[in-house]
Order: sequence, then C-alpha cells, then structure tokens
Amino acid sequence: MGNYQQALALESLDPSANINNVMTSIRSQHLKSGAYLNIEQALTDDIGLFARASWNDGQNEILSFTDIDRSVSSGISIKGNAWNRPKDTFGFAGAINGLSESHREFLAAGGLGLLIGDGALNYREEKIIEAYYSINIFRAGALTFDYQFVDNPAYNADRGPVSIFAARFHDEF
Repeated sequence: MGNYQQALALESLDPSANINNVMTSIRSQHLKSGAYLNIEQALTDDIGLFARASWNDGQNEILSFTDIDRSVSSGISIKGNAWNRPKDTFGFAGAINGLSESHREFLAAGGLGLLIGDGALNYREEKIIEAYYSINIFRAGALTFDYQFVDNPAYNADRGPVSIFAARFHDEF
C-alpha cells in the first residue's frame, strides 16, 4: 500500500509528476490499524435492529472493498408476520461514511482510490439510505427489491445525489 502523505510530499517536489504514478512507485508494506463494532438485537421474534461503526487510520491506500476510513450505520429488519407473509422481510437502514484528511487530500490532488477519484473532490461525507423488501416466492426462493439513495456519492458534493434500484433472486438447492 502507498502512503497518502508520502505521495503528496513527493508530488509537491515535482509538480509535473502524476500523483497516481508517484503512489505506484512508493507502494510497500505498511501497518494499517482499525476497529469495527457490530451490535445486533432482536426486539421481538419479528423485529431486529443493528448498529455498526468502523474506523481505520486512513493513512494508507485501501486494498479491499471500497474507500471508507470511517462509517456508522444502523437499521431495522421486520418479518412479514404482521401482514400474513411470515417469510417476507422489510428492511430499512442508513449509513454515513467518511475519509481521513490525508485520504481527502490525495483524492483532491487527482489520486485514484480503489473505486473513486476524479481529481475534483469537493469533500462531503457520503450519506446513504436503503430500503428493501424480500418476497418469498417458494420454499427456498426469494425475490428482493432494493432502493438506495446516496447523497454525495464518492464523497463529492458536486456529484449526485444518486438513486439506485436493484433486484436480486435467491434460491437454495
């Protein structure tokens, strides 16, 4: 992984250098520290809540999943017993994701992350609201419809908001 501050410092010595090429040239092993907390609680047989928080030091490149240095999220899941659909599930959740200062500076300088970066970062926290409904079709099959609203996608106030619609089919054999 490359270190954001080291890449920025080296790029400042040679303004004609491309920040992404600089980052590639300095990749080596670095320690990345972080923490994750997950709490899940069933309120009844039909209603469950969750809350999650994560943090990492945000000093070095992200190498898995997506560019997030800190996040908080929570949500609720409700089984369909109340409307005579016991195998259906409705869920609603929200998340707020953020980046460290050095990660922001790297992206603003034109750096590319695992999935984000366009050189014009107007940083704001990314905020997401999601709702889904999973319909039981047959014994082990379900069709899920999902909607996500993303404000400041990729941490950029100049992008979005974005609405994402999805459908998923799940079957067990």
